[in-house]
Amino acid sequence: MTSSYLIFATLAMAAVTFITRALPALIPRKVLDTPWLHRLNESLPLSVMVLLILTSLSYQNLPVDIALSDPELHLLMAQICALILVLFIYHISRQLLVSMVVGIAAINGFVWIFTNFLI
Repeated sequence: MTSSYLIFATLAMAAVTFITRALPALIPRKVLDTPWLHRLNESLPLSVMVLLILTSLSYQNLPVDIALSDPELHLLMAQICALILVLFIYHISRQLLVSMVVGIAAINGFVWIFTNFLI
């Protein structure tokens, strides 16, 4: 990578960031108040979170003939169990910080349990 490429890439990222930040101020209010845009605004955060969760799960590297003692299967099972626990805790408490702390502790705990007790 040359320095001119890095400068161009940085300027392009800055321009895209500026355009996405300034676009709501430039669009007329009549367009912003349409019902489909309100529905999109309500459903987009959940859609993005689902995509982030699905792409972060480690099921992409699983072989077809997997054994129960495979460490990659242990990691996937730990991630799924931690995700279920986080969803349950968030449903009960509605506290994002509590859910995040539980998720971090749960993923570490489940990885330890699955690697030490499922052989």
